[in-house]
Amino acid sequence: MKFDNDKPLWTQLVDEFSRQIASGQWQPGQGITSVRTLALELGVNPNTVQKALAELERQGLAFPERTTGRFVTTDEERIKALQHQYATRATTNFIHQIRGLGMQKDQALDLLTRHWSDTDKDNNE
Repeated sequence: MKFDNDKPLWTQLVDEFSRQIASGQWQPGQGITSVRTLALELGVNPNTVQKALAELERQGLAFPERTTGRFVTTDEERIKALQHQYATRATTNFIHQIRGLGMQKDQALDLLTRHWSDTDKDNNE
Protein backbone atom coordinates (compact mmCIF):
# COMPACT_ATOMS: atom_id res chain seq x y z
CA MET A 1 0.00 0.00 0.00
CA LYS A 2 1.31 3.44 -0.93
CA PHE A 3 0.73 6.11 1.70
CA ASP A 4 -0.03 9.80 1.21
CA ASN A 5 2.21 11.96 3.39
CA ASP A 6 -0.51 14.63 3.60
CA LYS A 7 -3.02 12.44 5.47
CA PRO A 8 -2.72 10.59 8.77
CA LEU A 9 -1.77 6.94 8.25
CA TRP A 10 -4.60 5.61 10.39
CA THR A 11 -7.24 7.40 8.28
CA GLN A 12 -5.68 5.96 5.14
CA LEU A 13 -5.87 2.50 6.71
CA VAL A 14 -9.53 3.03 7.62
CA ASP A 15 -10.22 3.94 4.00
CA GLU A 16 -8.29 0.94 2.67
CA PHE A 17 -9.90 -1.51 5.08
CA SER A 18 -13.34 -0.06 4.32
CA ARG A 19 -12.70 -0.42 0.60
CA GLN A 20 -11.76 -4.06 1.15
CA ILE A 21 -15.06 -4.61 2.94
CA ALA A 22 -17.06 -2.77 0.27
CA SER A 23 -15.41 -4.71 -2.56
CA GLY A 24 -15.89 -8.08 -0.88
CA GLN A 25 -12.17 -8.74 -0.41
CA TRP A 26 -13.02 -8.93 3.28
CA GLN A 27 -16.19 -11.01 3.48
CA PRO A 28 -18.99 -10.53 6.04
CA GLY A 29 -18.13 -12.42 9.21
CA GLN A 30 -14.54 -13.02 8.11
CA GLY A 31 -11.85 -12.78 10.76
CA ILE A 32 -9.60 -9.76 10.38
CA THR A 33 -5.87 -10.42 10.46
CA SER A 34 -4.25 -9.55 13.79
CA VAL A 35 -3.00 -6.05 14.50
CA ARG A 36 0.61 -7.21 14.64
CA THR A 37 0.41 -9.10 11.36
CA LEU A 38 -1.30 -6.20 9.57
CA ALA A 39 1.29 -3.79 10.97
CA LEU A 40 4.14 -5.98 9.68
CA GLU A 41 2.51 -6.43 6.26
CA LEU A 42 1.86 -2.71 5.90
CA GLY A 43 5.10 -1.52 7.49
CA VAL A 44 3.39 0.66 10.07
CA ASN A 45 3.25 0.88 13.85
CA PRO A 46 0.79 -1.55 15.48
CA ASN A 47 -0.80 1.39 17.33
CA THR A 48 -1.69 2.90 13.96
CA VAL A 49 -3.40 -0.31 12.86
CA GLN A 50 -5.16 -0.56 16.24
CA LYS A 51 -6.52 2.96 15.85
CA ALA A 52 -7.78 2.21 12.33
CA LEU A 53 -9.49 -1.01 13.41
CA ALA A 54 -11.07 0.75 16.40
CA GLU A 55 -12.51 3.27 13.94
CA LEU A 56 -13.92 0.44 11.80
CA GLU A 57 -15.65 -0.84 14.92
CA ARG A 58 -16.98 2.63 15.70
CA GLN A 59 -18.41 2.82 12.16
CA GLY A 60 -20.06 -0.57 12.54
CA LEU A 61 -17.86 -2.21 9.90
CA ALA A 62 -16.15 -4.59 12.31
CA PHE A 63 -16.87 -6.13 15.67
CA PRO A 64 -14.70 -7.73 18.35
CA GLU A 65 -15.10 -11.17 19.82
CA ARG A 66 -13.50 -11.29 23.23
CA THR A 67 -11.34 -14.38 22.75
CA THR A 68 -11.05 -14.73 18.98
CA GLY A 69 -10.29 -11.27 17.56
CA ARG A 70 -12.07 -8.90 15.21
CA PHE A 71 -14.49 -9.74 12.42
CA VAL A 72 -16.01 -7.97 9.46
CA THR A 73 -19.59 -6.90 10.04
CA THR A 74 -22.34 -9.26 8.93
CA ASP A 75 -24.71 -6.30 8.46
CA GLU A 76 -25.39 -6.55 4.70
CA GLU A 77 -27.25 -3.21 4.68
CA ARG A 78 -24.23 -1.47 6.21
CA ILE A 79 -21.98 -3.00 3.55
CA LYS A 80 -24.39 -1.96 0.76
CA ALA A 81 -24.41 1.57 2.16
CA LEU A 82 -20.60 1.56 2.15
CA GLN A 83 -20.55 0.35 -1.48
CA HIS A 84 -22.99 3.13 -2.38
CA GLN A 85 -20.76 5.67 -0.62
CA TYR A 86 -17.71 4.61 -2.65
CA ALA A 87 -19.70 4.47 -5.89
CA THR A 88 -21.08 7.96 -5.27
CA ARG A 89 -17.61 9.32 -4.60
CA ALA A 90 -16.24 7.70 -7.79
CA THR A 91 -19.18 8.99 -9.82
CA THR A 92 -18.75 12.52 -8.52
CA ASN A 93 -15.04 12.44 -9.38
CA PHE A 94 -15.86 11.11 -12.87
CA ILE A 95 -18.39 13.89 -13.47
CA HIS A 96 -15.96 16.60 -12.35
CA GLN A 97 -13.22 15.21 -14.61
CA ILE A 98 -15.53 14.88 -17.62
CA ARG A 99 -16.92 18.38 -17.13
CA GLY A 100 -13.34 19.64 -16.85
CA LEU A 101 -12.73 18.22 -20.31
CA GLY A 102 -15.70 20.14 -21.66
CA MET A 103 -17.81 17.06 -22.38
CA GLN A 104 -21.58 17.08 -22.16
CA LYS A 105 -23.68 14.55 -20.25
CA ASP A 106 -24.77 12.63 -23.36
CA GLN A 107 -21.17 12.32 -24.52
CA ALA A 108 -20.08 11.10 -21.10
CA LEU A 109 -22.91 8.56 -20.92
CA ASP A 110 -22.04 7.27 -24.39
CA LEU A 111 -18.38 6.96 -23.42
CA LEU A 112 -19.28 5.19 -20.18
CA THR A 113 -21.66 2.78 -21.94
CA ARG A 114 -19.11 1.88 -24.63
CA HIS A 115 -16.30 1.48 -22.13
CA TRP A 116 -18.49 -0.61 -19.82
CA SER A 117 -19.24 -2.97 -22.71
CA ASP A 118 -15.54 -3.15 -23.64
CA THR A 119 -14.54 -4.07 -20.08
CA ASP A 120 -17.29 -6.75 -20.01
CA LYS A 121 -15.70 -8.30 -23.11
CA ASP A 122 -12.23 -8.11 -21.53
CA ASN A 123 -13.45 -9.83 -18.35
CA ASN A 124 -15.06 -12.67 -20.33
CA GLU A 125 -11.92 -13.50 -22.30
